[in-house]
Amino acid sequence: MSAQTLTDTVVTDLVADATTAPSMHNAQPWLFRYSRGDRTLALRADFERALPAADPSARALHVGCGAALLNLRVSAAHHGLAAATTLLPAPSDPAFLAAVRLDAALGSRPGTPSDRADEALRALHPAIAERHTSRYPFDEQPIPDDVRARLVGAARTEGADLTFLVPPHLETVLDLIRDAEGYDRGDPAREAEQEHWARFTKTDAPDDGIPDYAFGPRDASEQAINRDFAGTRAPDGRARVLFERRPQLALLSTENDRPADWLRAGQALERVLLAATLDAVSTSFATQPIEWPDLRWVLRDPLHGTGHPQMIIRLGYGPTGPRTPRRRLDRVLTIEP
Repeated sequence: MSAQTLTDTVVTDLVADATTAPSMHNAQPWLFRYSRGDRTLALRADFERALPAADPSARALHVGCGAALLNLRVSAAHHGLAAATTLLPAPSDPAFLAAVRLDAALGSRPGTPSDRADEALRALHPAIAERHTSRYPFDEQPIPDDVRARLVGAARTEGADLTFLVPPHLETVLDLIRDAEGYDRGDPAREAEQEHWARFTKTDAPDDGIPDYAFGPRDASEQAINRDFAGTRAPDGRARVLFERRPQLALLSTENDRPADWLRAGQALERVLLAATLDAVSTSFATQPIEWPDLRWVLRDPLHGTGHPQMIIRLGYGPTGPRTPRRRLDRVLTIEP
């Protein structure tokens, strides 16, 4: 792609791909500003969409924005663009999360490391439109070792560790998830915050949040680990079904725990999710204990665990989940001379 073809339409396409990323409560806490003069996209946090009760440090906000950044890089590679990315380029401006300089990828020669990296990103692009969070039951089929290895490698490429949980650590984490769900229900501020982002489509025409058609069914055994956005206002006719007896969970961790690490965790998370989608693996999240500091540190494997837990991913084979709404691009993208 030549420099002349980096049009406003292409920039809009890049941001459209970026904004399909997951974020806590689908709050979509990102803004993009493109400067034609220096061909740079700025990714900024939209702190008006922060979740102060459940995410007081804005850690999860950064993770969501990091996921959007990974999608942007994938889309740039798909369009034949090199995306030189700088995290937190202005320390005095905490909302300025990343700067992405876009150039024609003319310097990469076939077989070079940069060319292989771009090709790996390009291969993920078909999954951007297909990846959705699934709050539905998965079957009991185990994820094969080769698929697990690819997902571990995807996280490692972005500077994070992905560990598939095994007993007895798995049982400990499942208990922590259910405990944290109970703590959430007992915290009026968190309950109100979650209710604020639940969307009931008989009365709403949502462009953010979690719509009722994406809540998923209730677990007939009352042991499911998905966050239940229905709260006390369960939609009419919502099914009660049995979920998998032993969920397949993976813990995503980073060596350090600063805003730049949260952004790296988000990029690693989305790379894992896209790779899983290409392997026909469905995914959802069980982040409740990560949002309680006293529980977060217990999530690490007591024998071998290191690093800082950033995300718990539920994986398996089953429904892919519906597409959830996204904000209009003219509300998240500004193009400047």
